Amino acid sequence: MKNFDINSTQLADLAADSVTSRAAEDAALESHLAALEEELATLARSAKPKDRANLQLQIARTLVGLERGADAWESGRPAFDVFLQARDWESAVDLCDVLFQSEQEGSLSALGQGIWLAVTLPIDPELSVTMLNHVVEDTPADSDGAAVAATTALFLVDVRAEGQQKDNLKFFAAQVLGNVARRHSQVETQEAFDLWMDRLELREPDKFLPRLRNVVDVLVQDDWWFDREALQAQLPVN
Repeated sequence: MKNFDINSTQLADLAADSVTSRAAEDAALESHLAALEEELATLARSAKPKDRANLQLQIARTLVGLERGADAWESGRPAFDVFLQARDWESAVDLCDVLFQSEQEGSLSALGQGIWLAVTLPIDPELSVTMLNHVVEDTPADSDGAAVAATTALFLVDVRAEGQQKDNLKFFAAQVLGNVARRHSQVETQEAFDLWMDRLELREPDKFLPRLRNVVDVLVQDDWWFDREALQAQLPVN
């Protein structure tokens, strides 16, 4: 009984510490939000649209941290068009990540469009991996979509990352792919993994990238915010 009392007290202390920590975190976020909103309000009307969009992105990210998803969407969504017009692809994808995390009606669409941009355009591979990992985490264990997303992440790291970033991301992406294989088909050995890769046709980009497009289409449905063909036509290599 004595041990139980001690353990209960410890658990209560841990819970209290967690609540206190969360309260302090929220207070810091609220303070940061107030500063950002004041900066946005005082920004000159003549300011560049991208300067306002950058602040809207920061505000949306802070609101997600405060679990105010609807407000985050309202703040962030208009900035997407500005980033696209400015050809600031990374900020557009970063915003899609925030809008996905806001957990609103259009959040899956935001994820799909962010993934399309992250794979199509040469942005920071770490951000691309983050976007693809959302698919891994949010799909059923037996979903082939998770396998395709994890494979694409590893592929992008291999072709786009360099140096220490490549080593770190490749290790992470390989672990994610291994975990997907384990949960998808109980893969535990290298031989089984190789067979699994062959069975799902995950070795050739010409085969798994079209399947990723299918995943994206399911996420976005008919809610595209931009013309994909027009955007691709602007790129140096189509």
